[in-house]
Amino acid sequence: MLSLSKHEGPHRKTDAMPKKNPLNLNPLQLKTLTLLQAIARLEGFSKPGDTEGEREIVQMPHAHGDHFHVGDALVMARDATGLNNEAVWTALERKGLVRTNFPQSATMTVEGLAYDTGMTDEILQHHGGH
Repeated sequence: MLSLSKHEGPHRKTDAMPKKNPLNLNPLQLKTLTLLQAIARLEGFSKPGDTEGEREIVQMPHAHGDHFHVGDALVMARDATGLNNEAVWTALERKGLVRTNFPQSATMTVEGLAYDTGMTDEILQHHGGH
């Protein structure tokens, strides 16, 4: 019994904090979801989905060597490998974040658009001086 109470303290502390990444997405899934969210917010690359609040991605940005642009942000190609990985899209779909027609299109669900990946600033590099 004594050993259980020793372990209670740390568990109570983490239980009180809101859980980041509640769906336990792996790093590649998080990066891919971050990019899909950003693409879904771009006019010309997406349109309203069939369900209110959803966005259907109808076009993917094209790479220029080791990078591509998502709106005014620069994305390194190494951070976008999940866009070409059907298993990543399938995992995101299974978790209710997207509906896919890999690799042609994806519909971002309301949950997928709202999911905080915590990677936006890391993946989407914005530079001043436009």
